[in-house]
Amino acid sequence: MSASIPIPASLNTTSVSLSRSPPNNPMAALSISQSPTQTTIHERFRQDSLSFSIRQPKVLRPVDKDDIRLLLVENISSEAVNAFKAQGFQVDHFTKAWSEDELVERIGQYHGIGIRSKTKITQRVLKAASKLVVIGCFCIGTNQVDLKTAARAGIPVFNSPFSNSRSVAELVMCEIIALSRQLFDRSRELKSGTWNKVSKGCWEVRGKTLGIVGYGHIGSQLSVLAESFGIRVLFYDVVNIMPLGSARQLPTLKDLLSESDYVTLHVPELPETINLIGAEQLAQMKKGSYLLNNARGKVVDIPALISALKDGHLAGAALDVYPSEPGANGAPFDDQLNSWSSALRSLPNVILTPHIGGSTEEAQRMIGEEVSSALTRYLNLGTTFGSVNFPEVDLRAIDVDQRNQIRVCHVHNNQPGVLRQVNDILSPYNVEKQYSDSKGDIAYLMADISDVSKQDIEKLQDLITHTSANILTRLLA
Repeated sequence: MSASIPIPASLNTTSVSLSRSPPNNPMAALSISQSPTQTTIHERFRQDSLSFSIRQPKVLRPVDKDDIRLLLVENISSEAVNAFKAQGFQVDHFTKAWSEDELVERIGQYHGIGIRSKTKITQRVLKAASKLVVIGCFCIGTNQVDLKTAARAGIPVFNSPFSNSRSVAELVMCEIIALSRQLFDRSRELKSGTWNKVSKGCWEVRGKTLGIVGYGHIGSQLSVLAESFGIRVLFYDVVNIMPLGSARQLPTLKDLLSESDYVTLHVPELPETINLIGAEQLAQMKKGSYLLNNARGKVVDIPALISALKDGHLAGAALDVYPSEPGANGAPFDDQLNSWSSALRSLPNVILTPHIGGSTEEAQRMIGEEVSSALTRYLNLGTTFGSVNFPEVDLRAIDVDQRNQIRVCHVHNNQPGVLRQVNDILSPYNVEKQYSDSKGDIAYLMADISDVSKQDIEKLQDLITHTSANILTRLLA
């Protein structure tokens, strides 16, 4: 049984408006009008809020006369290209990787470059890059760049450490199931006209054990996916990491190899990870187990892997990366590139894919957005957060109404006396904010200076550039 409560007609037409108090009145005034209206209190509040003053950041640009010109190779996503063009940058976009000779010949005209995994930024390339101020790796790894030389040249390098994590993790799960069911061999046989329905050597993944080597962004996501399939997860990492779900960290790589039905690698290419899995480690794996490598090509000793597959110790393998990879689509993957490629391609239950771990449209879009944002922030604001080879320095934005302010971005050798030299130069002006940090031999200073005339800008840049520790100085205004 319900009762209805009559509502006076006057309340149906009541409107309530909120108004801010004048500056000398600390109390907010609430006025109630009884006049009919069609405007709701929410609409009134939204209209009223439009008059609030919100500080807008000022868009900074280098004071140098050159327009910023960027080189993007290896078919970097259109989202990144469009993001750069929206900033007014000139963009040259190419689908293929560039050789060292091509880069040396043409890199001198660019202020920034975006690459993926095949283009190598070597010391020779960096020496020819007279205008280069930033490098973007539109991928996880940065081992294709000479990071130390780039830092010494005052060039920060940015990457995307986790945007394609999900894509790689999903590929690994696909490979685990495909290997367990010998899916690629049965598919190839049927396409050639042979019906071969077999169950010997085919397994469900439920109840099996997955060993993850490297429990970072990819490894941890893979851990969650694997557990949803009913797989027991173990992992090994050089640092202690809190596991997700029911995963368990093991103290040694040998322990993980001996307990796992599937071993998957997710480590960077470092001197200590090259041939991390060789003949000794393969012998420690369970008989009939599987090895998957979606990390870096040099992490696995592939001739040793071929031997372990031929003698039946391993039941299968999946490789998405190789020590040497073709530079373009359609190029041969043969013995001239890697001397063992024919032997590897001839093995049963071996999945070979052309470095497609992060090659989904979603992953490439997110990578394009992340790295293009990082490069734009550095070019326009001097921010180095997320750089892999550089001190991480940032300052809050200059407000649009703060006129005659400039931002000094000073990369220099990390040695005593630099701040004193720079601050002596800045002493005639008001330093609004300043921050500096160092990483190894490289230091980076950002400072916002007010009351700087246009005539003083060139003088300031010249004075700071000629300090004893200067590597690269940019002024943004």
